Parts: sequence; C-alpha cells; structure tokens
Amino acid sequence: MLNILVCDDDKQIVEAIDIYLSQEGYHVLKAYDGVEALTQIRMNNIHLLVIDVMMPKLDGIRATLKIREESSIPIIILSAKSEDSDKILGLNIGADDYVTKPFNPLELVARVKSQLRRYTQLGSANIESSMNIYKNGGLVINDENKEVTVDGEMIKLTPIEYNILLLLVKNVGKVFSINQIYESIWNEEAIGADNTVAVHIRHIREKIEINPKEPRYLKVVWGIGYKIEKI
Repeated sequence: MLNILVCDDDKQIVEAIDIYLSQEGYHVLKAYDGVEALTQIRMNNIHLLVIDVMMPKLDGIRATLKIREESSIPIIILSAKSEDSDKILGLNIGADDYVTKPFNPLELVARVKSQLRRYTQLGSANIESSMNIYKNGGLVINDENKEVTVDGEMIKLTPIEYNILLLLVKNVGKVFSINQIYESIWNEEAIGADNTVAVHIRHIREKIEINPKEPRYLKVVWGIGYKIEKI
C-alpha cells in the first residue's frame, strides 16, 4: 500500500482529502504544520506529499525546500493563491504540481494518481524488462534504476524533471514544443503550460549543465521548443 502524507493546518481539509484518498486504497498519514510533515517523512516511507502553503511553525514553501534536501518524492502544493507567480514559486522550490483552493477533490485524486504513476512506475506502459540505458555524451540515463549521471556524477532529479529529461533524451535531436512536453508528461491538455514547463527545464539545466546559461545538452530552439543536442 502506498503512503500519502497530507499536511494542512485546516483539519477539515485534511479529513476530507483522507476520505477521498482512502477510498482509492491509499494509506493516508496526517500532519498539521511543516515541522510535523518533516518528522513524518523521516519516520515513515512516504510515497507522495500533499502540503498547504500557509501554515504555522513551518510553512509549505520552507518545508518543501527542506524536504527536497533529503527526498525526491512527488510533492503537490495546495494554496488559496491563484496567481501565476505563486505557482511558479511552488515549482521553483521543488514541487511537482500545484492545486489551487478551493479544489475539486476528484481532480486532486487524479493528480495524485498521475504523480504516483510517474514516481513508482506502477502500471506504466513504458517499462521494459531489459536494461534501458540512454547515453548522449557524458549524460547517461539508466531507466531501469531511474538514475541520471553526468560525467559519472549522480544527478538528483524530481519525478517530473526525470520524465521530461527522459522524453528528450529518448528522442535526441528532436524538437518538442512546450505543449508537446506538457501533454506527454502531465497527460492532460496544455493550457497556459509555458511557465510550468519553463521552470522545470531551468531546473534540469541547473542540474545537468556545467554552465546553464550556455547549455551543452538541453537546448532551446527559439519560437519552437526544446531538444537534447546530439553529442
């Protein structure tokens, strides 16, 4: 059974999310501030975190920053704020998805399932039994073990970052538009996806490139999209 940690200082919201996720067969753990969330993650095998932004003691933003120092589990941020700048901030600090309050519980469940599929690879049609190793210059992806190395150094990516990079590396030289990347990775229609994809692309560059401003691997094709340059 997969463990999902739900963290929000509004206990009614936590209980409501618990009901919906439990109905889907998930085991829900609960926390009511960022400090409790960190403790739960360190004590339990958590597969996904749903966390609110505005909380006492340690807010969702700072908690996510600390969690990302230790774990690459999928993180879905909840917030009453709907501005693009807040969504970008959430993605910038390591979140994989963002849901604005008030939200449809069924949409949240769908997003949880989508993130868990990418993280655990359960039921994925893309899994192959043989060793899946993709190399391009010093960039190597071992899709069997979900490991990325650059010049022999292990690179730590979030599930979303990993899947974007894998999509591009599997298709070296092919240019993908922002909408194509979004629809391939998020499995939903790309509406206003520019900022979301751009933030993740920047994070990938910061992790795999020696100089992100002059990338060797992950190139932008102006007016079209992104590609992995063949090396």
